[in-house]
Amino acid sequence: MNLIVNCAAFDVDMVYADAALVVVNKPSGLLCVPGRGPDKQDCLGRRVTAQFADALVVHRLDMATSGLCVFARNPAAQTALSKAFAARQVHKRYEAVVAGKPVETPDEQGWSLIDLPLIADWPNRPLQKVDLESGKPSLTRWRVSQDLSKPVWPDATRLQLAPLTGRSHQLRVHLLALGHPIVGDALYAPAEVQQRAPRLLLHACELGFVHPQTGQDVLLSCAVPF
Repeated sequence: MNLIVNCAAFDVDMVYADAALVVVNKPSGLLCVPGRGPDKQDCLGRRVTAQFADALVVHRLDMATSGLCVFARNPAAQTALSKAFAARQVHKRYEAVVAGKPVETPDEQGWSLIDLPLIADWPNRPLQKVDLESGKPSLTRWRVSQDLSKPVWPDATRLQLAPLTGRSHQLRVHLLALGHPIVGDALYAPAEVQQRAPRLLLHACELGFVHPQTGQDVLLSCAVPF
C-alpha cells in the first residue's frame, strides 16, 4: 500500500508528519542546519524542532535548493532512514531549469545518464568539481520534462532529475559539466545564466521510502514553485 501525500502550494511548510517522521518543504535560501556566525543560526532544523522538539536530521538540501526534506522523530527512525539514503533505497526526484537544450541519449525509459566522479574543490570550498582520477563515483539520470503546464523559460529547458548518488552539489556540478548549468545558480553558472532568475531553479519535488515503523511504502510530492 502506497501512502501518497501532495503539497498543493509552495508556501505550505509541513507536508507530512506522524509519530516517526516529519517531512517539510524547505524554501530556497534557508540552511538545513545552523552555519557559522550569528546570521546563519536561523535554519530549517531549528524551525522544525520549534514544532517537533524530538525532530532529528536525516539528510540535507543545499541552501539554495527548495523542496522535500525528511526529519526523524526518534533515533531508531533516524538510523533506518539514514541507512536507506546511504544504500540508495530512497526514490528521489528533482526538477530544474537549465540553460540551453541538452542533447539526450535516452535509455528504454527515456533517461539519459551523467556518470562523472566528483570531489571537493579544496582551494575553492564549498565548490565541488569533476575529477576523473580521484573523484567519488557520482551518477545522475535526467530527462526533459514533458509537462506543458509549467512555465516556459526562454533559451532554457525544464528537466526531471534522478540522482543515483548523493554527492554534495551533485546535480549542479553534473549539469554544469554537461554544458547546461542550472538557471539562477550563484555558485556554478556564468553571470548571464545566474542573473536570469532570482533563485536557483532546482526543487526536490518527490521522495519515496519505506516507513521506518510501519514498513509501508511512502510517496511524497510537492509542487514546483517555478
